[in-house]
Amino acid sequence: MPFQIFAIDQKDCEKMIIEGVEAMNKKDFTKSLQILTKTRKIAQDNKWYREEFLATNNIGANYYMRLDYGEALNNYLDAYKIAVAHLDEKSEMTVLNNIAILYSRDRKTEKAEDYFLKAYELAGQVNNNISKGLYAINLTIVSNEKKDYKTAKKYIDEALKLTLDSPYYLLARSTYVETLVNLKQFDEAEKISTELLPKLNGVEHSEYKTQIFYNLSTIAEQKNDLQKSFHYLKLAEASNLNYDFKENIFEKFSNLYKQKNNIERAVSYKDSIMVIKDSVNKIKNGQLFENSKIKFELQNSQKNLAESQEKLTTERSLFIKGILLAIFVFIIVFWALRNSIVKNKQQKIIEQSNAEIAKLELEKEKKNKEILENQLKEKEVLALLEEEKYKNEIEAKNRKLTTKALQLTTKIELIDDLVKTLSRQTDDFENQDVSNIIKQLKIFQRQSREEESFFIHFEEVNQGFISKIKTLHPDLNSNDIRFLSYVYMNLSMKEISSLLSITTEACRKRKERIIKKMEQDDNLDLYDYITSL
Repeated sequence: MPFQIFAIDQKDCEKMIIEGVEAMNKKDFTKSLQILTKTRKIAQDNKWYREEFLATNNIGANYYMRLDYGEALNNYLDAYKIAVAHLDEKSEMTVLNNIAILYSRDRKTEKAEDYFLKAYELAGQVNNNISKGLYAINLTIVSNEKKDYKTAKKYIDEALKLTLDSPYYLLARSTYVETLVNLKQFDEAEKISTELLPKLNGVEHSEYKTQIFYNLSTIAEQKNDLQKSFHYLKLAEASNLNYDFKENIFEKFSNLYKQKNNIERAVSYKDSIMVIKDSVNKIKNGQLFENSKIKFELQNSQKNLAESQEKLTTERSLFIKGILLAIFVFIIVFWALRNSIVKNKQQKIIEQSNAEIAKLELEKEKKNKEILENQLKEKEVLALLEEEKYKNEIEAKNRKLTTKALQLTTKIELIDDLVKTLSRQTDDFENQDVSNIIKQLKIFQRQSREEESFFIHFEEVNQGFISKIKTLHPDLNSNDIRFLSYVYMNLSMKEISSLLSITTEACRKRKERIIKKMEQDDNLDLYDYITSL
């Protein structure tokens, strides 16, 4: 082994990285990680920063493809440090794009858009059109998620031009199809999909192929062709290798079966969605992911501070050189003119020099003050990061509570549909067996709605919220407090009305009545108000 290591040069390292990436593309993650980890160690020992960066970045890509986002972000963070310290803008924008993709997967759309945009701008600065095209595709995907379809169309049009002769062109075309579907340009989207499908062969194109079939299913559904929609959705499920995307496919299956009045299959797929969510949450190693994001934000802050300190160091150096130059000039002038200038003239020159030095000292004090201000800002950033970490923990617990509430809502809605279906499809309304079934379903509905464990769990997660509301607004009763708790969890009026067993209109009126009880303006945004308490 020692002789092999000494015999390896940078070209050998590059070949090993290529071999590791090829194994990753073939989904042989164990082999890929073994090769890339060994390559990174060799590069670290020899201080080959470029090869160390590529190996670390692709190790992160391996974990990303395995849905271990926490470990992926740790490796991307290490790659980012190497890029900033030793490499160029191209490397920096590459890892920024990878980090943005992780934020996108974690449903942090605004954060993802920020880092995609940074990578996109860096690619423009270095005139790397292919990378710029890729980042434009990613910005298109984020804009589609935000339902900003006009912006999405702008980015994808640019991406199609920039990636025309690149490996990313198929991705650009697939993303273009999704954008056309969102814009309801179904005929054009269907035409392009038919052209693309024969080209999407192999494991590396499975994600594009799945998305095309999913979009074709959506188009068929919009055209009320449920049989065709089911056909394409089953093809999407067969080609899908992305565990995250299963949730979207099962959600569409549930909706399609609901449209066909097959309540049993609809419920089955709804339950499958909950299982997928639980599995994905375990795989993603959520806490490690949140910690890594905080470390990345801190790294960004430290980078900006380091750049500011470097600038101040340069200015100090110029300041000292200026003083030395001034002194040197003063001595030459003094000795050249000492025999011809009177004492008063000499004194005047000395006073002017002293005034200049005093001015420079004031500037020095100003620079020192700026350094102190930057240090205070850094402390504020750290405090904000701690606060954000706490908020994220609260949000994670509220998401679990919301999931339970939504599961209850879904069950109630499905039972409502079943009761209505039984009532509508039964010719003999006096049938005693059917009446007994409907009564039992209604009793189950009431029991589901009357579960009082909600307040206990809610108060554990959001300590002090209920007592604070009662203190500020003592006129509110327990039903009002329950309503405000659902609003605090960011549930929609439809979801709240289902949980409270009232109509959506009655739910809105209750909201208006509560705002009046709280003696607030009629135009008050209730969610913003209670979350700011």
